[in-house]
Amino acid sequence: MSKEIAGSCLCGKVRFTIWGPFSAFHLCHCSRCRKDTGSAHASNIFTEPGNIRWLSGEEIVQRYDLPTAERFAKCFCRECGSPVPYLSRDHKFLIIPAGSLDADPDVRPQDHIFWQDRADWYEAGLAAVHFDGYPK
Repeated sequence: MSKEIAGSCLCGKVRFTIWGPFSAFHLCHCSRCRKDTGSAHASNIFTEPGNIRWLSGEEIVQRYDLPTAERFAKCFCRECGSPVPYLSRDHKFLIIPAGSLDADPDVRPQDHIFWQDRADWYEAGLAAVHFDGYPK
């Protein structure tokens, strides 16, 4: 077992630890992931199904399997709506929303998938002015 990494939802009611080894880290630009995250892409780390320990709030995790999709699913905290780890529909992977982690998982994105579906504004956003906090 590699080092444990803590994670949680925004409100803190759902808490967990995960560990690797991690088999993939994808930035997914498909329209479903953009709708799910409300952002340019999902940032998902993949590992084995048993590589999680729920510390609190597992009972308030809600799962949604998109009926028209073969693979798409999401889990989220019913209190704050934050995405949390979930098992893939075929139960082969634990999928961890990278932003739910409280520390660096020591793995980096390996690819951008569904690149042809990326938001029209994505690349312009990368070139935009950067601020360390709210703009003044």
